[in-house]
Amino acid sequence: MRLLLALLLALSLAGPAAAQALPPAARAVLGDWTVRSDETGEAQAVVRFTEDGGRVVGRIVRVLPTAEHPQPSPVCGDCSGDYEGVDLRRVDLVRDMRWDGRRFSGGRIVDVQNDRVYRATMELDGRDRLRVRGYIAVRALGRTQVWERVR
Repeated sequence: MRLLLALLLALSLAGPAAAQALPPAARAVLGDWTVRSDETGEAQAVVRFTEDGGRVVGRIVRVLPTAEHPQPSPVCGDCSGDYEGVDLRRVDLVRDMRWDGRRFSGGRIVDVQNDRVYRATMELDGRDRLRVRGYIAVRALGRTQVWERVR
C-alpha cells in the first residue's frame, strides 16, 4: 500500500513538469548564441539559452573582446541604473519566452546599457540563426538582431 501511494505521489509530481517541457521544435533554440553589436558588427557576448519550466531563459556566459573593450569584463562598466557594476553573467538577459508553435513570444529582453526592459520575440531562421526582436508596446516599434549559433 505504501509503495502504491509513493508511486502515485511521484507520478502526480512528474505529470505537471513533463507537461511543461518544450516540444522538440522549440528545443532547437537551446544552447549558445553569439550577440553582435548593431553599430560595429563585432561579436560582443555569448548568450546561453536554457529551459526553465517550459519557458526559455537566456544568460550571458561569456563577454568577448572588442575594439572598445579589448580586455572584456563580465562586470558592466558601461551600464546604467540597476545594472551598473553588476556581473552580467548573473542577469537573465532574455526571460519568460514561451513557444507558440512557430516562434517564442511573451517574453522580455533587457538592455543593460540603458536599464530598460522590452517585450521580445525570437524566431529561428534556419538552424544557426536566431532573430531576436525587442519592442515597446507593439512589434512594429522595435529592433531585430540576428544572433548566430556558437559552434
